[in-house]
Amino acid sequence: MARAPGERASVVTGGAGAIGSHLVTRLLERGTEVRVIDNLSGGRRDHLTAPLATGHCTLLSADVRRPGEYSDQLRGASEVWHLAANTDIRLGSADPSLDFEHGALATYELLETARRQDIPRFLYSSSSAVYGFPSELPTPEEYGPLEPESLYGAAKLAGEAMCSAFAHTYGMRVFIFRFANIIGPRMTHGVLYDFFAKLTRDPSRLEVLGDGRQSKSYLRTEDCVDGMLRIGDRATAGVNIYNLGTADRTSVREIAERVVRVHGGRARIDYTGGERGWVGDVPQQLLSIEKARRLGWEPRWSSSAAMDRTIAEMAAEHGIGDRTAA
Repeated sequence: MARAPGERASVVTGGAGAIGSHLVTRLLERGTEVRVIDNLSGGRRDHLTAPLATGHCTLLSADVRRPGEYSDQLRGASEVWHLAANTDIRLGSADPSLDFEHGALATYELLETARRQDIPRFLYSSSSAVYGFPSELPTPEEYGPLEPESLYGAAKLAGEAMCSAFAHTYGMRVFIFRFANIIGPRMTHGVLYDFFAKLTRDPSRLEVLGDGRQSKSYLRTEDCVDGMLRIGDRATAGVNIYNLGTADRTSVREIAERVVRVHGGRARIDYTGGERGWVGDVPQQLLSIEKARRLGWEPRWSSSAAMDRTIAEMAAEHGIGDRTAA
């Protein structure tokens, strides 16, 4: 359901990030004003060059944990899309306060600021990490108990709980999106980003954490944003929880081999061993997407096709050329 020009603004936290900047563009295409809040620790101003040039998008550099820095940005808004968070799960193991501060605490502060401003809709980017290491694959939204294995997953789950409580206590409608692994343009972290960086440093060797048998779903950014918008338009409950992923998985071994191939196929792949890449890693992940499909959403790219497309894009960006297998 497209928004009419002049309708009240959408606020997007983390809107200068890889997913957020695509969402900002799509919201602008719907004719709504967009107000971005981003501390630019992971996001980049140049991701918003085109949106800012429209005159219907603003960017405020602020810390979501500190409402005094951004509360005016929410005034008169009709909805808040909350994407700001620590985006690197491994960093949370080294600093346990990181995910609490930038995940659970920041989400609470934003919810409370939105409540005080009488904003009726709150849309929250969560993660498949809330499921922990599930015994059921594909994993449906009803799976439980939820036992996250990383501090990142714990912070996302705490954010979900607060969204639910605000919805039931104050009548705010909330939408919770549990993402698979999102890949595409503008990435600043993740398995592909790491592999390309390692081969730039040493073209002869690629170190892969774990045994390479880790297998997960990879969803293109465009498909992720399409799903969020479709759910935001069509889901009608007070608390709406939806998985967003693909119906297939791709192993780390397959990814490593494809990245080495695009680099000329000469690098040796060395695996560090063990079923997990790092503490808190969930080696096997596949989300059920049937609930989102019932709202009419379907990812355009499978996990495998999304991986090939993104590898080709990254190779072109690095001046390597497109030598991936189609």
